Amino acid sequence: MTHVPHDAPGLHARHQAVLPSWLALYYDRPLEITHGEGRHVWDAEGNRYLDFFGGILTTMTAHALPEVTKAVAEQAGRILHTSTLYLSRPMVELAERIATLSGIPDARVFFTTSGTEATDTALLLATCYRRSNQILAMRNSYHGRSFSAVGVTGNHSWSPTSLSPLQTLYVHGGIRTRGPYAHLNDRDYITACVADLEDVLDQTAGGVAALIAEPVQGVGGFTAPPDGLYAAFREVLARHGILWISDEVQTGWGRTGDHFWGWQAHADNGPPDLLTFAKGIGNGMSLGGVVARAEVMNSLPANSISTFGGSPITMAAGLANLTYLLEHDLQGNARRVGGLLIERLRGVAAGLDVVREVRGRGLMIGVELVRPGTGDRSPEAASLVLEAARERGLLVGKGGQGGATLRIAPPMTLTVAEAEEGAELLAQALEEAQGRLVGS
Repeated sequence: MTHVPHDAPGLHARHQAVLPSWLALYYDRPLEITHGEGRHVWDAEGNRYLDFFGGILTTMTAHALPEVTKAVAEQAGRILHTSTLYLSRPMVELAERIATLSGIPDARVFFTTSGTEATDTALLLATCYRRSNQILAMRNSYHGRSFSAVGVTGNHSWSPTSLSPLQTLYVHGGIRTRGPYAHLNDRDYITACVADLEDVLDQTAGGVAALIAEPVQGVGGFTAPPDGLYAAFREVLARHGILWISDEVQTGWGRTGDHFWGWQAHADNGPPDLLTFAKGIGNGMSLGGVVARAEVMNSLPANSISTFGGSPITMAAGLANLTYLLEHDLQGNARRVGGLLIERLRGVAAGLDVVREVRGRGLMIGVELVRPGTGDRSPEAASLVLEAARERGLLVGKGGQGGATLRIAPPMTLTVAEAEEGAELLAQALEEAQGRLVGS
C-alpha cells in the first residue's frame, strides 16, 4: 500500500476554524478517511479499518462497488444535471422499481437529496392532505436536522430548539426494555402503548395529520418495539383518518434481514400511507425520497420541483446499487451474517458487566453500555469502546439516549469471516473499556 502523506492535527485545526462547533467528530484524534474497498477503509496515515458503520448506514453494499462506480462514471460522462423540469429516464426507471417494491398501492415517488429532506416532504404532504399541523411521533425518535424534522424528533440530544411549525405529540412504544412498560410481556406492552395513543388522541383538539415512526429507531440506539405494534397503532389511526409515515431511512432495503422494509414487521394492516427512504439506496450518493399513494402525493395545492432531487447521476447510482442488492440477495446475507454477529456479540456480552443489552436484527445491531455494577447508561463507556476499537482496526458508531449505545451496521455484503473478526475486535475493546471503568 502506498503511504499517503497526512496532516491530521493541522486539518483538524482548519476544520475547527471554518466549520460549526456543533459539527461533531469521532475520536480524540479525528480520523481522515481517504479511500475504501469492500468492507474496509483506510485513513490518511495508511491504517486499514474494518468498517462496521458504513458512513452512518449509508455505504449499504460496499465501498467502491464496481457496479456503482461504473454507473456513476458513465452517467457523469453523459450529463450530470438537468432538474425535474425535464424528463429523466433514470429517474423514471428508479421510481418504477421503488414504487413496486414499496408495497404501497398506486404509489408515486418523489426524490430528494437526503433523509432530512424526505422527512420535510412527507410532513408537507401529510399536513396538506389532512389540513392539520398536528403530528404524532415516537419518544426517542430522530428524523433529521432541519427545522421541521427537529420538530418531530423525540430525542433531546438532537433537538436544539422547542420552536416548530408543527404541534407534535409524543407517544410510547419505541424503547422496549426501558420506561414504564418495560416489565410487561410483548402482548401487554402493545396493549399499554395503544392505550397511551388513544389517551393522547382523546386529549387532542382537531384532526391529527399523521404518525411518523421509525420501525427501528436509528440514532435512538437501534431500539424497536415488539413486532405488530404499528399494526395495532394503525387500527386506531384508521378510525381517525390519520396517516402513517414509516421512516425507512435506516431500516429500508433489507438491512434488518427479516424484511425488505421495517414496516413489514407490522404488516397486519398493510403498508403505510407514506414511506421515506435515503442513505443506503445511494451507497454514498445524496439520494433520498418519499413514496406515497397517489391521492396523498398529488394533494399539494401549489407548484413544486426539485433542483437536485432525482439528478441523473444519483439515479444511475441508485439503480445500479439496487440491482446489485437484489441480484445478490443482500437481505438474505444480512439475515444470515447479521444473525451470526448478534449471537457472537451476545456471547461476548454475557461475561461483561459493562454491557446491558445487545439488540437488533439483521445488520442493524445496538450494544447498550452501562457503568459496571449499575443499570446507568454510560456514554463514557461508549467513548472508550470507540477509541479502543479504532486502535484495533474497527470502526463502529454510537447513539441512543446519552450516546451510550454502540451502533453496528456494516455494509450488507459483510462476510462470515469479517463478522467473526469484528466480533473479536469489539470483544477486546469492550473488555478494555470495562477494565478502565472498574479501575477508575
